[in-house]
Amino acid sequence: MNALTMTWGIAGLTALGVITRPFAWSESIWAMLGAVLLVGFGLIGPTDAWAGIAKGTDVYLFLIGMMLLSELARQEGLFDWLASIATTHAKGSPKRMFVLIYAVGVVVTVFLSNDATAVVLTPAVYVACRAAKVRDPMPYLLICAFIANAASFVLPISNPANLVIFGGGDMPPLSRWFAYFAQPSLASIIVTFLALYWTQRSVIAADGVASNVQAVPLSFSAKLAGFALCGTAVILLGASALHFDLGLPTFLAGCVTTAAVLLITRKSAIETLKDVSWSVLPLVAGLFVVVEALNRTGLIDHLAQYLSDQASASPAQTAAAAGAVVALTSNLVNNLPAGIVAGSAVQLAHASDKIAGAVLIGVDLGPNLSVTGSLATILWLTALRREGLQIGAWAFMKTGFVVMVPALAASLAVLAIQ
Repeated sequence: MNALTMTWGIAGLTALGVITRPFAWSESIWAMLGAVLLVGFGLIGPTDAWAGIAKGTDVYLFLIGMMLLSELARQEGLFDWLASIATTHAKGSPKRMFVLIYAVGVVVTVFLSNDATAVVLTPAVYVACRAAKVRDPMPYLLICAFIANAASFVLPISNPANLVIFGGGDMPPLSRWFAYFAQPSLASIIVTFLALYWTQRSVIAADGVASNVQAVPLSFSAKLAGFALCGTAVILLGASALHFDLGLPTFLAGCVTTAAVLLITRKSAIETLKDVSWSVLPLVAGLFVVVEALNRTGLIDHLAQYLSDQASASPAQTAAAAGAVVALTSNLVNNLPAGIVAGSAVQLAHASDKIAGAVLIGVDLGPNLSVTGSLATILWLTALRREGLQIGAWAFMKTGFVVMVPALAASLAVLAIQ
């Protein structure tokens, strides 16, 4: 077996392990195992492997900062309060409750990233549904899964994948980001809402919501966390507007905010740090090594050349096709490796902003088709299991097809005509 075949084989098995999690091992173990095998068999040298890991520095810093902020807000009860506000203002109407939870999901995704929506908003919505005596909470929990991806390209900070696609100093300033993604994001959010509500309308109509739900009180520490998050969002928007990389500002904002709130509330830092999903970091690092090894086989060079040739001949069709292909691929191998490969090819080909934007939409929105499409959806599924709830892969895909396909088509169409 030659080196090329072995590299592709290990990369494929790594992606399969991340998606299916054999032996109930976490996704990070399979990603790191793939990286170790590539180095162990001499398919990539230690120096090149480290270079691959180092390429993700901005992503690691971004993830650490966002995870600290999200966990702080969760522990202080900010998400429980947000979810309870939705159920309280529903006033006994399941339709109104659906709309309000969707709105909360949009806000959390936009300003705290899609992973925060999956990890910390999902259990808060479940608790709120129990308080509202909802018999079937699944329609409201599905909101957390779908909006986590559908609203994840409103801002650069809404999804770590955005840093991968527009990495290496190519992140557009905020003004240009809005010019390209404001309308496609709006189309994604609206179409996702309409399609998701349509799929859940019979369950919602048959259910009831208690009209006397008591709102969860907002504690002083939760208010502090909320103000800190708003301040952090302003800092990150400023950094994006000034065309700075977002990793370091996010990391510093997360550390400073967490330290300030813990100092004021006099709580232990250990309690906050131990519940952060640190396994995400080795997962991403392992995938960067796998992609670096694939890059050594010439995969990304071939993709970049093909993308460049097609873009010269028919830029509009290339953008649409790239977005659709990446969306499908994200569901086959998960959007993290798909995003890393696609992002590398886009950067190497010096693709136009429109093509890069279509690829980003495919990476961000495409995973709404399946439960293994994105890290956020996998984390959402894990959050459900902690509450004793299950949803089958086929059941999710049937809903995902109805929801994702029209949203993707609408977003890419809006991007094309801008």
